[in-house]
Amino acid sequence: MEMKIIMFGIHAQEPLSMYKKTVTFAHKIIYFSIMNLSLFLVVLLTAIALVVAAMVIARLISPRSYNKQKAEAYECGIPTRGHSWMQFHAGYYLFAILFLLFDVETVLLFPWAASVRAMGVDGLITVLFFLVVLILGLAYAWKKGALEWK
Repeated sequence: MEMKIIMFGIHAQEPLSMYKKTVTFAHKIIYFSIMNLSLFLVVLLTAIALVVAAMVIARLISPRSYNKQKAEAYECGIPTRGHSWMQFHAGYYLFAILFLLFDVETVLLFPWAASVRAMGVDGLITVLFFLVVLILGLAYAWKKGALEWK
């Protein structure tokens, strides 16, 4: 006499092992994406809670004194005179941008100097081209008078 198992209206000759779901690649992807999403949500909620807690604590323990002098704009300790929204000469901005350009150049040259031997001749040619372009830009700015303080 054979033993039959009836489960969910299905007759089977073998026990439940025959009806176990097989884990496919799609199931693993779904599992890991849900796990990553839940980890992201935990980190996001923790970050929001910490920021809100810091703001509430600062609001509760910070001293409060409101007066007219505190409401004014602070500019190097000197009281403001006249209208504070005035135009500045474009030369200031141009000078600042040129400074940033050549400052970034030096920052990019440090890693190159550290690994110049590993890069060989190709690295040397690349950096020489980089320097030529920057020197041409400096010569152009100098010719236009952008480096003269007027």
